[in-house]
Formats: sequence, structure tokens, C-alpha cells
Amino acid sequence: MIGNFIADHIRGNIYEGFSKEIQQGIFLHREIDTFTDAHKVVRKSKRRLHKRYRHYDGVIIDIFFDHFLAKNWANYSAIPLDMYTDAINDLFDSISSELPVKSQQFIKYMIEYNILFNYQFEDGIEKVLNGMNHRTKGKSQMNLAIEDLQILHKEFEEDFTLFFKDLLYFTNQKLKELTVIK
Repeated sequence: MIGNFIADHIRGNIYEGFSKEIQQGIFLHREIDTFTDAHKVVRKSKRRLHKRYRHYDGVIIDIFFDHFLAKNWANYSAIPLDMYTDAINDLFDSISSELPVKSQQFIKYMIEYNILFNYQFEDGIEKVLNGMNHRTKGKSQMNLAIEDLQILHKEFEEDFTLFFKDLLYFTNQKLKELTVIK
């Protein structure tokens, strides 16, 4: 879980200083990114946004899909979302100082705004999109994507459901492979 979380903040082979389990999480995250980028349903979702957002379409779809995962959490986990996010926030808060600086910054933001829990709500997604737009100094116009989510909510949710089914299968297969590699 930790490796998966910090993977976007680890470039190249800088992962070598981490434990084998964290390295496996980094590798899994990279495999998931590759799988996601190539998946036909994700590409279909991105095409709906591409004209308006260009290369930011993938970031927006990631956020939308996080929304649908949180919104439908009970379909995927026996642990209630609030309990899960509290445990995740506590875990990452306790180990934050051992992680890359960018991960530490994100953890602080994630906990302060309870991002993982609030992804289930459209206003939570709107705040994230506004923050992302601010980080791009308005160039991305991601703040407008909440409109696209509202207008195409059904289509994006259907895409998420199809994709996530495939992603779960893929991830389970990759986890088996990674645990064989010791």
C-alpha cells in the first residue's frame, strides 16, 4: 500500500532504498498505470474530455474514477469507507516523515481535507478539480470538469464499473506475480 501510494513521487530506480514490499507496491502502481492508460474504456472516457482539456483528460478521468470508487465503496469492500479512510490517514500520518517530500506534502493535504472520504461527494471532487486547476495556474481549466461529470455522470460511472472489474482482475494477477518474485 505504501509503495503504491508513493509511486508517483519516485522517479526511475530511486526505489532501491525501500523495503522489498514497498518496491513491489511501486512496481504494482506502475503496472496499473500502464494497464489503465491502454484500457479501451479509459480511452473512451478520455475522448469525451479531450477536446476541452487536451492532455489533462487522463488526470480528470483518474479523479472521476476515484469519485465512483468512493461513491460505490460498499460494492467493493466490507470495510465502511469512513473506517477505511481513517485507518489510511492514521497510517500515512504515522510514517509520513519516512516518505519522499512530495508524498509528505500530499499526505498533509489528504488528511487535512479528508480527500479519500470526500471523493464520494461531487463537492469533494469539485474542490479537488479547483485545486488542480489552481496548480496549473488556470491553464488546465480542470475546474470546469465538474460540469462534465454532472452532464455525463451515467456514462462515466458505466465506464468506471466496466474498467474497475478488469482492473481488479489485472491487479490480482499482478499481485500473484509480484509475490512470487522475492
